[in-house]
Amino acid sequence: MRVLLIQPPISPIDFTAGRLVLNEPLALEIIAACATNHDVRILDMRLDDGLERELDGFQPDIVATTSYTAGVYAALATLKKVKTHNQRILTVVGGHHATLMPQDFNREFIDAIVVGEGEVTFPELIDAYEAKDDFKKVKGLALPQNGRLVFTPARETIADLDVAPFPDRHLTKKYRHRYFRGTWQPMASVYTSRGCPYRCNFCAMWKVARGKYRVRDPGRVADELAGIEEEYVDVLDDNTLHDVERAVMMYQAIKERGIKKKYKLYARSDTVVKHPEIIEKWREIGLELVLIGFESFRDEELREHRKQNSIQNNEEAIRILHANGVEIAAYFLIDPSYAVSDFLALGDYVERLNLTHPVFTILTPFPGTELFEKRCTELTNWNYELFDFCHSVLPTKLPIKIFHECLANLYWRCYAPDKNCQGRKSVVPEITGQQFHRGFLEGYKDYGKISSFQF
Repeated sequence: MRVLLIQPPISPIDFTAGRLVLNEPLALEIIAACATNHDVRILDMRLDDGLERELDGFQPDIVATTSYTAGVYAALATLKKVKTHNQRILTVVGGHHATLMPQDFNREFIDAIVVGEGEVTFPELIDAYEAKDDFKKVKGLALPQNGRLVFTPARETIADLDVAPFPDRHLTKKYRHRYFRGTWQPMASVYTSRGCPYRCNFCAMWKVARGKYRVRDPGRVADELAGIEEEYVDVLDDNTLHDVERAVMMYQAIKERGIKKKYKLYARSDTVVKHPEIIEKWREIGLELVLIGFESFRDEELREHRKQNSIQNNEEAIRILHANGVEIAAYFLIDPSYAVSDFLALGDYVERLNLTHPVFTILTPFPGTELFEKRCTELTNWNYELFDFCHSVLPTKLPIKIFHECLANLYWRCYAPDKNCQGRKSVVPEITGQQFHRGFLEGYKDYGKISSFQF
């Protein structure tokens, strides 16, 4: 069978996506590697608008796309175009949003929705289609039928992540020089674990993973890294260093193989504080950037989000990482209830701790999260394109224009070209402050839009 996997285009409303970071479509590369008996291609529509070209030239039997909340309409519009082009093409959608909210894809132009991990489900679906067998025999699907969804038995999560083949990166060869994060380009992406044992109320990732935390063998991770050509590697785990013993084993495997890369990974501040030696070890093999969800500069807000952490841990982790010459992508949640004084206080905090790479994301009740279940009735806008961390879909204490102005000024303040970062070079280019400032000043105008895509 000829299978076309598509990474949908980016919404023009989302002024950060594809401008500050653009990861390779790793999920599609993994799925492609699992469909070994078929002719598979990947079309990255964030970089390539050649849908008609692929449909005419490749003539796929199956077209599948992935989904995330802000990209729902892009995925829908893409699959509708496919079905309009040729009704006989089997159209499939999977990914995070499809797993948590399959009802959003209950459309006449979609044939199957993959709920959960697709490494086993999607190849079985291809085989069933080729054999003209009943899709209801395939676990892990939601099937749109006569305006309702018919669910097949749930697919179990993959117990052993090492049974899956390495991602098929040659399928994105023509795009690979364009994947980046800030000044890191070209950049590859890997995952070494799935899920997170913590239960933050604003996060959907532990829900997608069904509350499980699973890891890959350190030696196998090193084997994959050894085959990656790019110098820069973005480790996309939700919590890379949670299993510290395993993190040490990964360090040892990478060091023994003599792999020379520069890494970004995720970690919690309490892990860094309890085990500063793991930062020292990973710094030795190329760790340059650690992403930490600090979320707030106030303990009461951390408790509200069920972060199970403290400001004291956050600040000690910053000291440890700075002492090791590791930059921090410091993520903070901007609560819609913030007043002007809160924005100013957060700016003071970031400056005092000399954070060169702060990221300010608006607190958003993403579908599937406990925050959504608690506050969905308060939503001021149900346009999924606004669920992008850059627009508030909850009522703001400040007038919405003033709220965006405060956020724009916060970014400008933290990324001004004349900032003295004590001699440390940031991964983020200086233009970032200008981009964010302009984007947030304009962002409030997008609230009246229904969608940038027709579907």
